[in-house]
Amino acid sequence: MSRVTRFGVSVPRELLREFDDVIRQMGFRDRSKAIQVAMRNLISDYKWMQEVSGESVGAVVLLFDHTVRGLEDELTHVQHHFTDVISSTMHIHLDEENCLEIVALRGDSRRIKELMRELAKIRGIKQLKVTVVSLL
Repeated sequence: MSRVTRFGVSVPRELLREFDDVIRQMGFRDRSKAIQVAMRNLISDYKWMQEVSGESVGAVVLLFDHTVRGLEDELTHVQHHFTDVISSTMHIHLDEENCLEIVALRGDSRRIKELMRELAKIRGIKQLKVTVVSLL
């Protein structure tokens, strides 16, 4: 087993409370193990995205804080640069602060990866999930 490294992480208080609730329900004994699992999942998802090639179809789901200044304009700007892979979008107002956007994708996997990288850079996006499958 490799050596363990300790590090500090700054997160919003509400996010930590939710995280603690979820890991307790999942049966984790401590945060460290849950964070290790989350980190491995992130690494696995990233590596999978690097290996996808050819034509793909899928969707990206975005949860974002629409009160963040300029976020919706930036989101629209990015999407306009990827009309070659975006088939459609659905925008859902969840509450006074949060919106959910579902973007249907079809096209070259490299372009879809570029889109994901651009979306991930936008300040105010709370969560970004992508599901992409290669066409056989």
